Amino acid sequence: MSATPANVDPRTGSRWILGDKFEQKYPHLESISALWNKKWKFPCERSLYPFHDGKYEDFAPIFETLIQKGIHDGYSVEYTKEFLPTCEELVKKADALVEKGEKKEGVDMYLRACAVYRIARFPYINSDVKKEAYEAQKKAYMKAAALLDTPITDINIPHTAGQANDEGKEIPLYIRIPKGASKAKPCPAVLLLCGLDGHRPDNTTRSDEFLARGWASIIVDIPGTADCPADRKDATSPDRLWTSILDWMASEGVYNMKKILCWGLSAGGHNAIRAAHTHAQRLAGAVGQGAGTHHFFSRAWLEKAKDHEYPWTALPALTEKFGYASEDEFMDRAQKDFSLVENKIVDMPACRLLLINGTHDGLMPVEDSMLMMEFGTPKEARFFPGLLHMGYPPANGSVYPWMEGVMASAA
Repeated sequence: MSATPANVDPRTGSRWILGDKFEQKYPHLESISALWNKKWKFPCERSLYPFHDGKYEDFAPIFETLIQKGIHDGYSVEYTKEFLPTCEELVKKADALVEKGEKKEGVDMYLRACAVYRIARFPYINSDVKKEAYEAQKKAYMKAAALLDTPITDINIPHTAGQANDEGKEIPLYIRIPKGASKAKPCPAVLLLCGLDGHRPDNTTRSDEFLARGWASIIVDIPGTADCPADRKDATSPDRLWTSILDWMASEGVYNMKKILCWGLSAGGHNAIRAAHTHAQRLAGAVGQGAGTHHFFSRAWLEKAKDHEYPWTALPALTEKFGYASEDEFMDRAQKDFSLVENKIVDMPACRLLLINGTHDGLMPVEDSMLMMEFGTPKEARFFPGLLHMGYPPANGSVYPWMEGVMASAA
């Protein structure tokens, strides 16, 4: 039997919804100049992801220098080092503003610094220099977070369900609890599962949205990224992670455990969809946004997706995130090891589950979200025609009303 062509869905025989773009190498991958001028300059001018909280004036000179020096590789130490002087200067300005009593301006300046640190440690924390940038980002972020009217706190909880020899003993979380929440008046909560390159200090706006609705935020990094203690190589390690967190939340008494949602972003979307099944009895609902569930893990998809919309080729980051020794090993084994279909997760009962993405996601195919409709408990979905990974910018406008409805209907 002849092999299925790479440009079709092997389950249906139809072409990928991405169409001709599946075969293309996206133009921003040509050079750092192309990345800036063809992809990143536009969102940077508007403070949109991944430049949220940032200012164009902070980034433009850095990218001009990168272009002049011919530093094209975002994974490199040389790339990261070009950002650090700007980060440090912004933190100094923020400290001075706070000392003068200008709290709001100081918070904004700390968050500007954090935005520059974020792009400095993109696309993956793969070196000591990037680790140092991330540590500095967290330090600056907590300076800002402590000054918010309702602060965000950085805590470590015991990983009680973790495997003793293979996993860390503590789980770092960012926690934000609405004023007035107590054991007598517990509040709903959202467990926010971060992505491949977006980590705990990158989610202030979402935390603000939750707070405005009277919901607590519990923000956590996913296995294989940032500070997460879970075993990156073990597909079941997220299950233990969520068990430890949910058990801790229940013991605290201030969270309404009948009104707990999880929302997974990008690579975190995979974790949210898995949790919707493995922890169906403990979650009121889950959102899987921009998620890879099955096709994403195949060699046929990954060999092309590496040249799509990610800022640089995504394969080095993904290979490290999932704990493989080489890119070839990742592409050969990941589907068997991590597919929610291959692992029969999708055959389990699920809580309410919303699937969100753009139909032209070149990193994690929208077919991976559609595929979830073919198994088990009926799902809900909103897909945005022609939009890229995550369905930005309009996607969140569908997520929040859905979450409100789930919270309102939860027993």
